[in-house]
Amino acid sequence: MIKTNLWIDGQWVETATYDDLLAPFDGEKIGEIARATPEQVAKAINGAHTAYKKFKTVSAYDRSKILYRVSEIMEQRKEELVKILALEAGKPMKAARGELDRTIATYLFAAEEAKRLHGETVPMDAAPGASGRIGWTKRISLGVVSAITPFNFPFNLVAHKLGPAFAVGNAVVLKPASQTPISSIIMAEIFKEAGLPDGMLQIVTGGGGELSDALVTDPLVKKVTFTGSSAVGMKIKERIGLRKITLELGSNAGLIIEPSAPVEKIVKRCVDGAFGFAGQVCISLQRIYVHASIYEQFTKAFVNETEKLVVGSPLSEDTDVSAMINPNEVTRIKEWIDEAISEGAVVETGAVFTKRTLKPTVMSHVSPTMKIVCQETFAPIVSIVPYENLDEAIGYVNDSDLGLNAGIFTLNIEDALHAADELEAGAVIINDIPTFRTDNMPYGGVKMSGYGREGIKYAVEEMSDLKFITIKTKL
Repeated sequence: MIKTNLWIDGQWVETATYDDLLAPFDGEKIGEIARATPEQVAKAINGAHTAYKKFKTVSAYDRSKILYRVSEIMEQRKEELVKILALEAGKPMKAARGELDRTIATYLFAAEEAKRLHGETVPMDAAPGASGRIGWTKRISLGVVSAITPFNFPFNLVAHKLGPAFAVGNAVVLKPASQTPISSIIMAEIFKEAGLPDGMLQIVTGGGGELSDALVTDPLVKKVTFTGSSAVGMKIKERIGLRKITLELGSNAGLIIEPSAPVEKIVKRCVDGAFGFAGQVCISLQRIYVHASIYEQFTKAFVNETEKLVVGSPLSEDTDVSAMINPNEVTRIKEWIDEAISEGAVVETGAVFTKRTLKPTVMSHVSPTMKIVCQETFAPIVSIVPYENLDEAIGYVNDSDLGLNAGIFTLNIEDALHAADELEAGAVIINDIPTFRTDNMPYGGVKMSGYGREGIKYAVEEMSDLKFITIKTKL
């Protein structure tokens, strides 16, 4: 069992209250997690501000060096970190290794981006009466960044906050998800070993409801970056004022499969996209729109591939799908499935529950108003819907308040480019699932799926200000 404390100004700080941490798969107690108070959050923010004032003059080379070292340490400790991820998040070992590989790459991208902060010259004499001047821009750090992260990628989504923040020279107060704090706490040790000065990373754990006001309204906080639900994101947006903010919110990712797509080549990839980490991924494949001419062929192949998946302990190397994050989520999705069935939906496979798991589930005969279609399921469930023509399918995908990633499989380049133009999403993935993401691509949604962009280069821009400077060459 692990007992954690807060990480404030480079020291472990005890609290009056500790919460039990239970493993998602079997409910066993695996830790006791410190619960911070708003006063301790305020202290962490003040400490981060003090550390930032010293750190902001550190060279790009030295900032880059710290981030490179973080990647090296994580590579050396990878299997240890994989087991922590499997234990506290219920992420199968295979998927956990994939997340650690991505996390290491994310910090490498950040290390490289630290050396690429640049501005541009502005041709001042292009404006009337402004000759005899030189103008240029530069990117400057902001100060203290509040980072609030979710449970589903507790190493990599933390890296998408910390990496670009430190690359540009900001300090960070991190509030990790209550279910996956150990993954973040261990980063305190790693960053200290890598040479990050005390105070530049502060970690406070506890309930978001208790701590969010302090994290987003303190006047020393210059930027808030949040990944989580749309409902919580909207509340933060209302309170943020003129501070900078990035919101990575929900989705119900849709995929179009045109008749030219080779079903036998894509079906396993689609199954992976729908059920990876029990569907608890923001861009998990939730809606599949298949041309009527291949609908039966695709559905049969998809169901057959789905039934091969192994449901079990996250610590088993054979497991493909493990527990949902907590029993309440299982109860919720069971209610959604039962409601859909009562409205005419058909279970093609799955819908078998335990207290903590849902067997990968495929639904057909769904309607656009069912919760399993129009809301974010965040569970191992996917709906397959036939369509007659491409514009109809595009309309189905766009008929949503959400728009993070969307995808299309087609061998017709004109149709692919038409879909790319018409699909309402932050990213359109052609000839792959919408669950595809690399950590250097711009990532963020439209509509209720978010505000701003991540992906290291793009996050660096969002975590810095643009300053313009001009000199009059002759007085």
